[in-house]
Amino acid sequence: MKAKKIIAILLMIALSVSVYGCNAIKDLVSDEEEPDIEIVRSDEDQEESEEETGSNIRDTILYFQNEMGYLVPVKKQIPWETGIAKAALRNMIDTPAIRDDMSTIGLMPLIPSGTEISGMAIDEESGLCKVNFNKSFTETVDKVHEENLVKGVVYTLTEFPSISKVQILIDGKEMANLQHGTEISSAINREDINLLEANGEGNNDVMVYYKAVSSSGYEHYVPVTVQTNKENNVNTVLSQLFNGKVNVAGLYTEIPEGVSLGNVEVKDGIAYIDITTNNEEVIAQQVTFDRMSRNIGLTISQFNDILGLELSINGKTLQEAGIEGESSNTIPVFANEY
Repeated sequence: MKAKKIIAILLMIALSVSVYGCNAIKDLVSDEEEPDIEIVRSDEDQEESEEETGSNIRDTILYFQNEMGYLVPVKKQIPWETGIAKAALRNMIDTPAIRDDMSTIGLMPLIPSGTEISGMAIDEESGLCKVNFNKSFTETVDKVHEENLVKGVVYTLTEFPSISKVQILIDGKEMANLQHGTEISSAINREDINLLEANGEGNNDVMVYYKAVSSSGYEHYVPVTVQTNKENNVNTVLSQLFNGKVNVAGLYTEIPEGVSLGNVEVKDGIAYIDITTNNEEVIAQQVTFDRMSRNIGLTISQFNDILGLELSINGKTLQEAGIEGESSNTIPVFANEY
């Protein structure tokens, strides 16, 4: 009799967990209606979002296009609701309100006006997210807009930890290409954001954060993929940040002239970075140092094993160098906040 009671209790617990998991799935991927594709996934994203905000507002990274045609990540606070992944995409649709809001900072919404999200499904085992749009999704201005649209959707959805790749459907059907030639025939991975044209310097891609300024004077960080013949690691991306030349008008770094990269070591989750210069006065002002530090932190944020950074100047601590500022910093979570 005692054994039967134990079995019954275990069955009740299993049933409760199953019901809760199904509800969490709906919270992430659907609105009131059932999605048109079978859904298999966990409630990981829902729990993380609630822990991060402690309220009904979620900090979410969305992607927009700037005046030079680059994708720009922006942290937006969106109300928590059933179907939070769909809500993220809806906040990227070109509506008068969103266009007016973003145009003040020199950005524009990616998803064409009139687009509707008909369904979404996420497979837990593969990390594949299938998202179904209506035909308005295909009504892009040109090839640059179209390529950014696809990458912007992929990058926004893969900000959710359980999504690693995205397949785009139009009216429930797979398409080989969109009207300007962008391929969507299969699942698309999160890679090559703002890829610069091949420059003959190698076959390895690395990502570096550069700065841009809109015509209205707003600054924003732009993640750019550049080619190199070196391995993609912390030393390589920092060398590109400090020494790499970007032959694109309007992009620059916060590394002052005359400042070079010294020794770099990663230990116990901290990147120890030495900055060398013959004139320490160029980084003596705190605002200059803080901007440089943030640019460095954003560029190495792509490495998940790095949790913080500690800077030194010519082998000396900031205090020894007589420079104001914090030598130890956490890695920035958001590139752009408005």
